[in-house]
Amino acid sequence: MASPVPSGVPRPGNAPPPPPNYNPNVQRAPADSIADGMQNLQINRPPSMPNQPVPGPPPPFAPSPFAATSASSAPSSAPFSGYAPVSRSGPPAGFTRAGPPPTGPPNAAASLRPSGAPPPFGSRPPPPGALPSSPLMTGPVVPPSNPSSVPGPMSNGPPAFASGPPRFPLSGSVQQPPVGPPPVSDRMLQAPPTIRPFPVGPAGSFSHGPPSQPVPPLPRFPAASATPRATPQPLHPFSSASQPSVPPYGAQTWQMQHRQVTPPIPGAQPPSMFEMPPPPNQPMSAGPTSMSHLPLPGSPAAGPSKIDPNQIPRPVPSSSVILFETRQVNQANLPPPATSDYIVKDTGNCSPRLMRCTINQIPCSGDLLTTSGMQLALMVQPLALPHPSEEPIQVIDFGDSGPVRCSRCKGYINPFMKFIDQGRRFICNLCGFTDETPREYHCNLGPDGRRRDADERPELCRGTVEFVATKEYLVRDPMPAVFFFLIDVSMNAIQTGATAAACSAINQVIADLPEGPRTFVGIATYDSTIHFYNLKRALQQPLMLIVPDVQDVYTPLQTDVIVQLSECRQHLVQLLENIPTMFQSNKVSDSAFGAAVQAAFLAMKTTGGKLLVFQSVLPSVGIGALFAREAEGRTNISAGEKEAHKMLQPADKNLKTMAIEFAEYQVCVDVFITTQSYVDIASISVVPKITGGQIYYYYPFSVLSDSAKLYNDLRWNVTRPQGFEAVMRVRCSQGLQVQEYSGNYCKRIPTDVDLPGIDSDKTIMVTLKHDDKFQEGSECSFQCALLYTTVYGQRRIRVTTLSLPCTTVLSNLFRSADLDTQFACFLKHAASEIPTSPLSQIREQITNFCISILHSYRKHCATVSSSGQLILPEALKLLPLYTLALVKSIGLRTDGRLDERSYWISRVSSISTPLAVPFVCPRLIAIHDLISKQETDGSLIPPSKPLFSENIIDDGIFLLENGEDCLIYVGNSVNSDILQQIFGISSVDEIPAQFVLQQYDNPLSKKVNEVVNEIRRQRCSYLRLRLCKKADPSGMLFFSYMVEDKTPSGLSYVEFLVHIHRQIQTKMV
Repeated sequence: MASPVPSGVPRPGNAPPPPPNYNPNVQRAPADSIADGMQNLQINRPPSMPNQPVPGPPPPFAPSPFAATSASSAPSSAPFSGYAPVSRSGPPAGFTRAGPPPTGPPNAAASLRPSGAPPPFGSRPPPPGALPSSPLMTGPVVPPSNPSSVPGPMSNGPPAFASGPPRFPLSGSVQQPPVGPPPVSDRMLQAPPTIRPFPVGPAGSFSHGPPSQPVPPLPRFPAASATPRATPQPLHPFSSASQPSVPPYGAQTWQMQHRQVTPPIPGAQPPSMFEMPPPPNQPMSAGPTSMSHLPLPGSPAAGPSKIDPNQIPRPVPSSSVILFETRQVNQANLPPPATSDYIVKDTGNCSPRLMRCTINQIPCSGDLLTTSGMQLALMVQPLALPHPSEEPIQVIDFGDSGPVRCSRCKGYINPFMKFIDQGRRFICNLCGFTDETPREYHCNLGPDGRRRDADERPELCRGTVEFVATKEYLVRDPMPAVFFFLIDVSMNAIQTGATAAACSAINQVIADLPEGPRTFVGIATYDSTIHFYNLKRALQQPLMLIVPDVQDVYTPLQTDVIVQLSECRQHLVQLLENIPTMFQSNKVSDSAFGAAVQAAFLAMKTTGGKLLVFQSVLPSVGIGALFAREAEGRTNISAGEKEAHKMLQPADKNLKTMAIEFAEYQVCVDVFITTQSYVDIASISVVPKITGGQIYYYYPFSVLSDSAKLYNDLRWNVTRPQGFEAVMRVRCSQGLQVQEYSGNYCKRIPTDVDLPGIDSDKTIMVTLKHDDKFQEGSECSFQCALLYTTVYGQRRIRVTTLSLPCTTVLSNLFRSADLDTQFACFLKHAASEIPTSPLSQIREQITNFCISILHSYRKHCATVSSSGQLILPEALKLLPLYTLALVKSIGLRTDGRLDERSYWISRVSSISTPLAVPFVCPRLIAIHDLISKQETDGSLIPPSKPLFSENIIDDGIFLLENGEDCLIYVGNSVNSDILQQIFGISSVDEIPAQFVLQQYDNPLSKKVNEVVNEIRRQRCSYLRLRLCKKADPSGMLFFSYMVEDKTPSGLSYVEFLVHIHRQIQTKMV
């Protein structure tokens, strides 16, 4: 039966739609992770970098949709071309999207949205004078355009809500954050010569490793709620029009240091160690890695019986932007840390943002890899956002013939294929096969053996290019961009405000969807039945179409419920305003989640697209109905049962079967869980995992604190650079083969990864194994090919190539190890084991991984030294700290709620390398004394502190963040003036349960807001804020992240180092 939907319900907000999104996914590390007491540590300091501040974009993120007054948003300046944005957890905003590419559909609905639409698949705007940047280019390409032709700047903050006062200060009213990513320095961890227990090198250097490898700064985290709110301002803070004379990024004023890793010098000696014999000559082709020597209690050389906690390895801050060339003199350079701030110049190898290897020299044999104890894997993030100053990825159109490929392995033409016989043939760098060069592609070779046109052809001189796909790559016409919204209207969702918050967020996000005739939308609501809505323009108002059968689901005609956005915009807005009122008296508490998702899929089956589901309660009726098993899970865990982990496995197989079918028809599902109770994420998360989507989790949901985050998350989801109906394959040189893929995808055949949706935030881990040996001095190549459809219906092939040297020298593996990528492997491996193995077994396994690596280094690579010293390879000296943090993380603790741990597993599955470390080892900073601190390195964010409870003083206020959540701890003795300035309260007792950060008219409040906004910009995530205080459950939550503390169930950092050392000693014997 069909009944008309009532209209005329008051709107949640009548203000104009928010300005375009900024492109926040530049995952950069904070420049503030220096540990207290380590400023004077001197060790192999690389050339100093100028500490010039970098002008930056306006503060990110938007105000709450429920604020009372309206904020005007000015149109952005002309956007530059690029792809449409794609997705990730954590909404960034302010990312403008250009109109459809020249080859795409006409901008039919341009008059319906504010001027300056976000660019399709765009990257963040480059600073004036920089080359245009675009993660995914539009149209057949050409070499980078003239820098002077770059269009005007775009706003770089998260979106603002359409209603309510701006929550952050205006540009011009406060100091702006530095341009782009936070500056990063190349400083190394160093110890003063006066510290006796530590052997030191010449000039007192606390030797930790190759001077050319900076230590990645460490980002950080925790859990809860809040949206910031600023005092009303005359203009919207995120609109570029609000700062006519100052572009958001400003001129590029920072000094960039070329970070060139020169080839190792044979026979180089490590620095002499204090209290150590001179190192003997060692058969290393490269200079030996410098080491960290930690004398431990009870050992002959230990001296004092206690380790100084201030001198153990910790992340070191960095404050300058690194200019990184991927290759020099035909050799691969070691990439900068994933958590640092760098600008890539692609000179043959791809950007490390797109693909990173756990070891940057490939072991010639499987035996050598096994001896090292390390994992060999790639982290592939094929649509990762570039830095705004990087050159755009070139799009190449070979016409009907398509890109040149190897006829045997089907690898794509790349800079490492060797042309011979005067260019008439070429040798594949992946399989070694010799092919004839197509006649139309022939070019003579120069004196150096390279093609004369190599530097003019991007595919022969760049590590990443994008090819226009020909008809042979099409199984059907490219799919349109379909966005279907599915909203829970059960009694709980209505009463908690989750339904109203979802409708408000969707209503504002409509303006950010791609323009043109290829964009379609649909909407449905559900409780114990499913309600579709006919949005056709011909109708006077939307019609509700009810599907009561939740066991054998059907759907109304697709043409009635999925309609062109340009045709139904008015009806859609009207419906979203009415839904909360239509169901305000709903007494149905059941949720037919599985049936609703299945019904929406049936409506999308012929096209595919994105299905965005808002779920508030445990699915209780229809297909995929679940039952509350949290109490049972808690009982099992507390009883120490070996089967407790099974509570983290899906309870219903129907959802997995459905998800596989969704993936087959190119439907990607994202689920926004706005709940105050258990919903069984372990079962629900199967659907987004298999379809290439993700879970967003708001617990306990607060309409006051979480509405702004929900909106920002949704906005970034639909505007980030993304692609549909994608297939990815990784190829590697003979000698290696792909062992396994890991991430959010559907696997139909072993060699390919099927991705109904892929975006700039998703990472796929590719583990590798040897099937043959390499020759010393040769290179091993890896190539990732991603075939996908842009949001404007263009079929593209993004080809990313990385070539690394092979080595037979074990010490070279440790010298070239990539700490962030190695740890991301640890993290993903642990997450995959949690549902199938006891937690104690996983914690022991992770610790043993760390011990095996350090034992191998000690046994085979370290110079002769006292057995009382723990010797750490420079590149991996923070591995023990990160391992300890992982062992103590929510996912591996037994005291967490089931849903909390299930969400942790789901998040880790697709997390990117730059966010892996902060996710388990959060960043801690003091904010009570921000005004008194001098910004010596140009960074807005003060230096981070070790995660050690002794650093938390009772008269201080501390912020802890992990890229997802942000806890603000207020000590009991904080000065009342400081409380009044930051929170508007005079006593700790007045701290509210639900917290929204506001900006008051004083310097400290403005500074705190700037810091929070900058962290949000760095993380590309609108962090949930929660206030914590001592002797309160919130305070216990805060202190649970102090990973360096001793706990009833875990060792302190110092004790953990001693434990590792003893295990290594045992293995040495």
